[in-house]
Amino acid sequence: MTTEPQSPALDLDLDPDGLAVRREVLGPDHVDAALARADDITGEFQEMITRYAWGHIWTRPGLDRRMRSAITITALVAHGHYAELELHLRAALRNGLTRAEIVEVLLQSAIYCGVPAANSAFAVARRILNEDAS
Repeated sequence: MTTEPQSPALDLDLDPDGLAVRREVLGPDHVDAALARADDITGEFQEMITRYAWGHIWTRPGLDRRMRSAITITALVAHGHYAELELHLRAALRNGLTRAEIVEVLLQSAIYCGVPAANSAFAVARRILNEDAS
């Protein structure tokens, strides 16, 4: 039985400002792991999100990171992206949102995104916020 050799690490063209913000918001361990998993299928996606999401949007001066986190939480609840919500709840805490503010964002989301979506989001939040409290 033969195995295919692992591809060498990709030489990703990462926006330095986007990479810095991405590491500050999501944590360096998460970002470094995501980049280490990049391959010929996902490498361009990693470049794109680092450049556009983190480099062009998260670095804009119009909103602070707390507000961007609140908006991101709401969008993730609205679309049912609960794995990403977990990541961004931790980021929201890192960006200075309090537990009480996160609860308020989720309550607001319940009205505009739907109670079932908020119910699932509260289950994720309970786990993350209790993890942070211990």
